[in-house]
Amino acid sequence: MIRCVRIWTSPDGDSQFEEGSIALPRGERGDTLSAVLPAVSISFRETAAGGDFPPHHAPTLQLVLTLSGTLLFTTASGASFTIRPGDVLLADDLTGSGHSWQLIDDQPWRRAYIIVGPDVAGLFSPRSAA
Repeated sequence: MIRCVRIWTSPDGDSQFEEGSIALPRGERGDTLSAVLPAVSISFRETAAGGDFPPHHAPTLQLVLTLSGTLLFTTASGASFTIRPGDVLLADDLTGSGHSWQLIDDQPWRRAYIIVGPDVAGLFSPRSAA
């Protein structure tokens, strides 16, 4: 199972989140496998340990794959969740109050941004369905 947190904008304009996983319904040779989706682009970024970012919303629908670093994400309403290496963030809070983050360990945040289309929703399985 690959942990995934989906963050989106609710009708009241606040960012909301739910935990789940990446759906891996198929398999071969003992592996499980997700659906294949097209991607527009991929880029990599690194933020030094101790970094943070003030409230903002996602610039586009994207998957964020955390390679190193542990982060605390917080919404405007004060709800929070943690992202660790190996986790996937499905960033879909494109409007509204957004979210902030801060690195909470002594590692840099190394991540990959994958710009995707709306069909990415099919990859996300909420915790209750996981």
